[in-house]
Amino acid sequence: MIITRLSPLLGLLFSALAVAPGFGRDRDDSLVVFLVRHAEKLEAEADPDLSTKGRARAQVLASTLQSAGITHVHSSDYKRTRNTAGAVSKELGLKTKIYDPRELPSLITQLKNMGGRHLVVGHSNTTPALAKLLGGVPGSAIDEKREFDRLYVITIDQSGKASTLLLRYGVSFVKGR
Repeated sequence: MIITRLSPLLGLLFSALAVAPGFGRDRDDSLVVFLVRHAEKLEAEADPDLSTKGRARAQVLASTLQSAGITHVHSSDYKRTRNTAGAVSKELGLKTKIYDPRELPSLITQLKNMGGRHLVVGHSNTTPALAKLLGGVPGSAIDEKREFDRLYVITIDQSGKASTLLLRYGVSFVKGR
């Protein structure tokens, strides 16, 4: 697993690599899954929307992934995840598909059957779980209160072997602060 901070310059390089043949498998038959937790949310609501910081982060995510060749966007059915995914969907002209976060194995089956390049927006507990279910490395637990910048790129090769690239985007999360 590789971990790096995604600066604007690295974002351009990453986008170029992400759409290039040979990044994982050939683009037509590959499965590449970008996994993120929703952006920062408002507090004290049952189904909170994104905060001002969260809306800004969602736009950074959309800019970061605009050239990544994403063909499908998936979100759980919560305001914070739909609005994080919505920024990317709008940027790419795609429709956001809703999934049930209690049925992650079903989502994995769907992703594998479809192939292509997918963004999946989830939660602090489901995002690392999805990385693991895809055969990737989930890393440490996500800091529930403060960590919103983790971006996994899981690439599954023709033999079914997964590789994990863990990036950071937008305003930095600093552990221990």
